[in-house]
Amino acid sequence: MQTLPKQRRYETLSYLPPLTDEQIKRQIQYILDQGYIPAIEFNESAEPTECYWTLWKLPLFGANSTQEVLREVQECRSTNRDSYVRVVGFDNIKQCQILSFIVHKP
Repeated sequence: MQTLPKQRRYETLSYLPPLTDEQIKRQIQYILDQGYIPAIEFNESAEPTECYWTLWKLPLFGANSTQEVLREVQECRSTNRDSYVRVVGFDNIKQCQILSFIVHKP
């Protein structure tokens, strides 16, 4: 058994290597398939004490395709290069965040 090196972990899927665009696309497809509403958030710090992230535009209520969401992810990444960027899935029935994962680290 091997112990992972001590390293800062963030959000869901943080023990995996950085996700490729294709893997991000599959996660976004899962969000859409579940009927969740995707949103993109960014923050300069990913410290646990920072519980409020800035929302990139409005949640993508009418998003039908992964390309639409991935385009917004790319735009947020390029605009906020020195920030952490994450994708969030909101459940409009439970009215809460169901999942989130980091898609960009500075």
